[in-house]
Amino acid sequence: MSVTLSNTKSVAALPSLSNEEIARYSRHLIMPEVGLEGQRKLKAASVLMIGTGGLGAPAGMYLAAAGVGRIGLVDFDAVESSNLQRQIIHGTKDIGRPKIESARDRLRDINPHIEIETHETRLTSQNALALFANYDIIVDGTDNFPTRYLVNDACVLVRKPNVYGSIFRFEGQASVFWADAPNGGGPCYRCLYAEPPPPGLVPNCAEGGVLGVLPGIVGTIQATETIKLILGAPDTLVNRLLLFDAWHMKFREFKLRKDPNCKMCGENATIKELIDYEEFCGLRAQPKEPPATLEEISATELKQKLDRGEELQVIDVREPAEYEIARIGGTKLIPLGQVVARMNEIDPSRETVVHCKGGVRSAKAIASLKQAGFPGRLINLKGGITAWSDEVDPAVAKY
Repeated sequence: MSVTLSNTKSVAALPSLSNEEIARYSRHLIMPEVGLEGQRKLKAASVLMIGTGGLGAPAGMYLAAAGVGRIGLVDFDAVESSNLQRQIIHGTKDIGRPKIESARDRLRDINPHIEIETHETRLTSQNALALFANYDIIVDGTDNFPTRYLVNDACVLVRKPNVYGSIFRFEGQASVFWADAPNGGGPCYRCLYAEPPPPGLVPNCAEGGVLGVLPGIVGTIQATETIKLILGAPDTLVNRLLLFDAWHMKFREFKLRKDPNCKMCGENATIKELIDYEEFCGLRAQPKEPPATLEEISATELKQKLDRGEELQVIDVREPAEYEIARIGGTKLIPLGQVVARMNEIDPSRETVVHCKGGVRSAKAIASLKQAGFPGRLINLKGGITAWSDEVDPAVAKY
């Protein structure tokens, strides 16, 4: 599908290239599909990157190298050592720095001829429309459902293309959602996923892991589609969803169609403004249903109980691969997905402490066991094995 941005400038109005830029972009200029005019279009274009992590890193770096004239960065996080396995825009020296600062410096080093704008803020329903209005294309490098739906809805409302990507473990997805694309428009993200999955059903990368090179592949696809949109190229990913399986090295493609009943971009759309996306995705506590009490214990308190020889058992509900990385001595491994089926392996007569990496999955395990009728006392290790490493035994590796 050939597309053209609605605000594309006339050839005469496009910015010129200096001799230094001509030398830099020479491999583009000799391609008839790009040429001098195409490179001037790239220089005139503006792209907003949502996130400078796994997807934003390669996408931003290649867009900067390609000569996109103005790139905006939205991020509020700091660089951690666990990011460096895949977020190649940051380096070891950047640990602890705001990601937006290290990303800005890297992009400026890649190409000093472009303009980098930084927005060190969390993307919200209050600021998204104003941010998006100032850019031609939005590149979604987010890693959570609330922000993904927010990006989609804001793009529909301001009529901008949304270059989408997502990753998990060995699998990636990419598409271009553009409800106002020329020749009838394309679907939006809600046409494909009308409702978010139930909270906790889909683990994030911190829980399930991600192959380090995977975001590089998907993020580069996003950069490619962004450049093609700017150039007005045929056969973009509008109306198509590209699936990639890195483990088996296979690509698959699904045709997408605009849903006429879509609440966001359909013929009789009912969503006319941005909403509370945390609540929409079921992540905001409902006051009418107060949460069940959860008994917790700190890592220090657990160590004291163990040192006194108290009769208790510790159940680890992480995955076997995590258990190999680090463990608390004397614990029994029963992964979260098996905990109810293997409930008979937990002695109800003994006090039971349940732990995971940070305390979230163990809380889910306790809720599942209680719902299944487990009669014993269940206590959640607050902060999980990470807290154990911080408070009790620093020799236990953190991951």
